[in-house]
Amino acid sequence: MRNAKLWGIAALGSVAGFALVNFGNIASSIVVMVLVVVFLLVLTTPVLYPRSLSDDASRALAAEKSVPLVYWRPGCIFCLRLRVALLLRGKKAVWTSIRQDPAAAARVRSVNDGNETVPTVFAASEHRINPNPSWVLTQFV
Repeated sequence: MRNAKLWGIAALGSVAGFALVNFGNIASSIVVMVLVVVFLLVLTTPVLYPRSLSDDASRALAAEKSVPLVYWRPGCIFCLRLRVALLLRGKKAVWTSIRQDPAAAARVRSVNDGNETVPTVFAASEHRINPNPSWVLTQFV
């Protein structure tokens, strides 16, 4: 976690330096930094994801709609990549946060050698760990 904070501080410093060099004043630099931070917060929080249901409810809904069930967690860039790929093609999967439901986290660990690797996608009778978005798109009926 400490490493992630250091990278975040370094990235913010880089953005600030870039903004200062390109916009020439501190006020513009601060505005650019705030916009970048807000953008990154929106991308890495649950804002872009539908409300997470319990594991049982998610399984039932995915089966009912014949769509993939995606287990995810906030801050996961690979989950974001999959989410954006599906949104751009107008596809809606069922999304369940492993941070909000211990049963969902347990199911992910059960197929990932005890790890909580996300996105883990269940479609029909198979599952994939961090699948290529093109594979997920082929799973819609």
